[in-house]
Amino acid sequence: MSTSDHSSPYHHGDLRNALVRAGLDLLEAQGPAGVSLREVARRAGVSHNAPYRHFANREALLAAIATEGFGELGDALTAAAADARDASGLGRAYVAFARARPALYLLMFGPEIRKDQYPELHAAGGRALGVLERAIASRPGVADGRAATIGAWALVHGLAHLLADRQLTDDLLQPAAFDRLVDTALGIYGRGLRGG
Repeated sequence: MSTSDHSSPYHHGDLRNALVRAGLDLLEAQGPAGVSLREVARRAGVSHNAPYRHFANREALLAAIATEGFGELGDALTAAAADARDASGLGRAYVAFARARPALYLLMFGPEIRKDQYPELHAAGGRALGVLERAIASRPGVADGRAATIGAWALVHGLAHLLADRQLTDDLLQPAAFDRLVDTALGIYGRGLRGG
């Protein structure tokens, strides 16, 4: 059921979550510029002042939405780490998240939020990156786990951003072609980590 359905107002005591869900709907439909406290309130079926009970301003709402995004990304990476034989599965999961949720992904890593002002957002991002860091550090022969993690993150983040920002040519945006591109790039990086 859509959060814009006014016949289904938020459940008592769950206003914050209803506002975040409405904000996420707006983000996916219109991008960050389309997210306003007034419109989120309207979609949640509450007064235009109600969001201020939970969010001091629009940026605080965007930070809460981005925090949810990092939680989802962390969950996807954790699931991939449990299933993958190597770190490339995490890379594919990272890029798949950006493909499925491009507006959310761009918000999470974009300039709209001063991330150092929101400890929950900072912590959620750290938890997601920590999954990748542990997977890289556990690989045999990795001398500098931190540098290897940043390198792997830069690779998948770059690919994900190119995808979310629609900077790739149409032939590479086809699912099978893009999956081959991701696997090839991750394979090259993996061989480099092994010293091959």
